[in-house]
Amino acid sequence: MKLSPFVLVLTAATVGAAGPVTKAAAVLSPTQGSSATGKVVFTKVADGVKVTVSLTGLKEGPHGFHIHEFGDCSAPDATSAGGHFNPGGEPHAGPKDAHRHTGDLGNIEANKDGVATVEYVDAAVSFDGANNVLGRGVIVHEKADDLKTQPTGAAGGRVACGVVGAAKGE
Repeated sequence: MKLSPFVLVLTAATVGAAGPVTKAAAVLSPTQGSSATGKVVFTKVADGVKVTVSLTGLKEGPHGFHIHEFGDCSAPDATSAGGHFNPGGEPHAGPKDAHRHTGDLGNIEANKDGVATVEYVDAAVSFDGANNVLGRGVIVHEKADDLKTQPTGAAGGRVACGVVGAAKGE
């Protein structure tokens, strides 16, 4: 499936017009040669943002899962999404490490049927301020993130890409 070329740009006026964002979503489409698709929902909770992932079409095993700099999935390999979202200039690491890219979300595990579902709370992700993920890209990689190799975790190519956009709160 060829990805449609578009870039989502959000400004403070656009996001703030309907009040503070409490929920966002990214619909992931496959990159060239991949069949991975799915959805990631981000919901503001008291201690951070709850991340709910539902993907299909993956190879069995762990896959690096990151928020990238740009909400641009137009390149066939999704390299147009740039590198990991890292507003604080931190080293690449795991999602529970004190010093990490904001976009370092770790790994998701696909079962033998190629399905990955996970839900957790991330204290670094936000809908405002320096760690605002609205308008950024969500990338699923072909291999596991080793949580240490700089700057990418050696997670390999990109198999799915989506753009985080404000969603209707509940």
